[in-house]
Amino acid sequence: MKPTIVIASDHGGYALKETLKAYLKDELGYEVRDFGCHSEESVDYPDFAYLVARAVADGQFTYGIIVDGVGIGSCMVANKVKGIRAAMCYDHFTAVNSKSHNDANVLTLGGRVIGEALAKEIVKTWLETPFSGGRHSRRVNKIMQIELDEA
Repeated sequence: MKPTIVIASDHGGYALKETLKAYLKDELGYEVRDFGCHSEESVDYPDFAYLVARAVADGQFTYGIIVDGVGIGSCMVANKVKGIRAAMCYDHFTAVNSKSHNDANVLTLGGRVIGEALAKEIVKTWLETPFSGGRHSRRVNKIMQIELDEA
């Protein structure tokens, strides 16, 4: 059974989020929960990025996807939440690497910098790429230890 994906955007990512919601449901067979926004009216991306990150960190969802204008701001916000390993991906390689090597649990995308076809490829690749473990587990553990040390 596929996990339910939580997704959100700001106004700059709204159109791409809507496209990805349909793609996730209709073509990839995922259940999707949309945490907003619900139009292209200006909103603050930290509000929506935090909702997704918090829901993933709390264990309500395995994976989250956040789409803002460029993807950077939402990635920064999500990585402030304990337990989150957010990755801004912009091509096939970064999607594979973020999951395979870093066990990312939140994906951020830039709705104003990548097209729909590439975004779909990134999402599919990211969701289907397993964590490699091995030497990468040691490195991910070090990332998470930094989070504990800074608390």
